[in-house]
Amino acid sequence: MRVPPEFRDRDDTEVAVLDALVARADDGMTVLELRSGVDATIDDVESALSSLKAAGLIDVEQANGRVRIYPDDRVVPDPGANLTDDPGLLDAIRRRLGL
Repeated sequence: MRVPPEFRDRDDTEVAVLDALVARADDGMTVLELRSGVDATIDDVESALSSLKAAGLIDVEQANGRVRIYPDDRVVPDPGANLTDDPGLLDAIRRRLGL
């Protein structure tokens, strides 16, 4: 599952983190799991998490001495939503222009 288009206009690492979190929305992920699932340095992942937390797009919970990160409910697409893995024309143009 991928993040809906309205949340894809962020930094590439932030989008990759959101995509990874959405894929495991029920279980959440630790920072270490995110680091292994996202092709970015730990500093980039931490920076992305900070930005996403400030934007209210992720939730952080601590239980049993472990910190787990979850995507905010509005970031998780409806199960019936038809979101393909192929970026749309508008996404491709934005990426090409660096927007």
